[in-house]
Amino acid sequence: MPVEVKADVTGKVWKVEAKPGDALEEEDPIIILESMKMEIPVSAPTDGKVVDVLVAEGDPVKEGQTVALFE
Repeated sequence: MPVEVKADVTGKVWKVEAKPGDALEEEDPIIILESMKMEIPVSAPTDGKVVDVLVAEGDPVKEGQTVALFE
């Protein structure tokens, strides 16, 4: 069952680092948010695979919003 990966801060998607099907290790970035002129990675919660990325570059994101699905 996929795990919801949530944004820690409100900001804008600066860069999408991973795509569905990518195998990542724990703490590898899935997306990078820009908030208050800082780049904040949203990382893989564990070793596993990206199921889906629910945002695109330039999208606004709210704190707690699900930005990706991971298994």
